[in-house]
Amino acid sequence: LQNDHKALMKQVEEALHKLHAREKEKHAKDEAEALAEAMSQNQSLPQAFAKVNAVSPGSPASVSGLQVDDEIVEFGSVNVNNFQNLQNIATVVQHSEGRPLSVTVIRGGRRVHVGLTPKRWAGKGLLG
Repeated sequence: LQNDHKALMKQVEEALHKLHAREKEKHAKDEAEALAEAMSQNQSLPQAFAKVNAVSPGSPASVSGLQVDDEIVEFGSVNVNNFQNLQNIATVVQHSEGRPLSVTVIRGGRRVHVGLTPKRWAGKGLLG
């Protein structure tokens, strides 16, 4: 009876080793696929031309959901192809006071669309 028990336990042990080895291989393969997918997504993300350094609390930018470290890809009609300096954004903001602007940013490696309406508020400027 003890010999049968030893033989059975040996089979269980070998089966467990095989099972864990397969799981380890599967995990490594899944990790490699996830890394490859992340790399391809990063390559497909458009190039940003500006980065948000600060957002004043209660400002139109804050209310719209714009966050610090967002990388701006499109700001109304301004994009990486026609951006020359921050004056381009200021011009778009001045001409869009009270009207919603479509702003596209990269946040945490993902593309995010934000609806931003430049307007007068208690603080400085139309955005904050």
